[in-house]
Amino acid sequence: MNTETTPQVQFITIDEDNVEQRIDNFLLTKLKGVPKSMIYRIVRKGEVRVNKKRIKPEYKLQMDDIVRVPPVRVAEKDYRTAPSANLSRVSQLEERILHEDKHLIVLNKPAGIAVHGGSGVDYGVIEGLRSLRPQQKFLELVHRLDKDTSGVLLVAKKRSALKHLHDQLRKKTMQKDYLALVRGEWQAKDKAIKAPLLKITLKSGERIVRVNAEGKESETRYRIVQRYQGATLVKASPVTGRTHQIRVHCQFAGHAIACDDKYSEQQFDDSMRAIGLNRLFLHAAELKFVHPESDTTMQVSAPLDEVLQQTLDKLKKA
Repeated sequence: MNTETTPQVQFITIDEDNVEQRIDNFLLTKLKGVPKSMIYRIVRKGEVRVNKKRIKPEYKLQMDDIVRVPPVRVAEKDYRTAPSANLSRVSQLEERILHEDKHLIVLNKPAGIAVHGGSGVDYGVIEGLRSLRPQQKFLELVHRLDKDTSGVLLVAKKRSALKHLHDQLRKKTMQKDYLALVRGEWQAKDKAIKAPLLKITLKSGERIVRVNAEGKESETRYRIVQRYQGATLVKASPVTGRTHQIRVHCQFAGHAIACDDKYSEQQFDDSMRAIGLNRLFLHAAELKFVHPESDTTMQVSAPLDEVLQQTLDKLKKA
């Protein structure tokens, strides 16, 4: 069901949660459902003002700025009255919260749900969390996980927390560890894969990533966790954060991840499906970071879901 937002001029005073945020990103958050092209248009035409002055889309907000937001009519989805399939997934998110405080939410994201809506996806994790926390003024993703990847996902509840956590990502001080079940016998000598990654759009319109000398520098570190007949469970720790990085680096090493619909090997996937695996075996198992308020180190682990755990149990018995 769609509810139509009544348009009216808003005057918003900037507080510490939005200081240093770009005006275009601020407006995307405030005017949910409004296309980015329209955001740029109303800024360019001078309909958006800061302290009664025209600004550019890259303007960074300052403490106590007064932002004039013009009336924009937009149909916004109400997830509280969404179809039952969406409702069940939204309610499932509440059960997947591993930690929550005034500054952040740590979630064990289920596989099969995107982190945000768009590109043909009705809704994602962030829209679901906003519907669960309607009184929360600020909720933004700190980082992303692929739709088919499960595990630890960080969401900031304050602009200051988002900035603090982004600083850790940029400085590579946030430790992310994934579990991946890969084809064949991973070689102990392959402790790191360094291979540049390039995004490519195929003629079909599908977007994939390939190892390419023209791509961005990328590195993933690996450790063997458990060997099985015809497969290896590895811990993958990305040093850089490129799209599909772990998946493509595994494929490049000759050990594609089980049931990866973009980069896997058919015969291996068939053998995995035969024992009940029906999803990509890639799970963000652990995240280590410094809490934005207390400055203490937090280490959060997300347990494997039932399908992944049962797959490992069956491999042990084989």
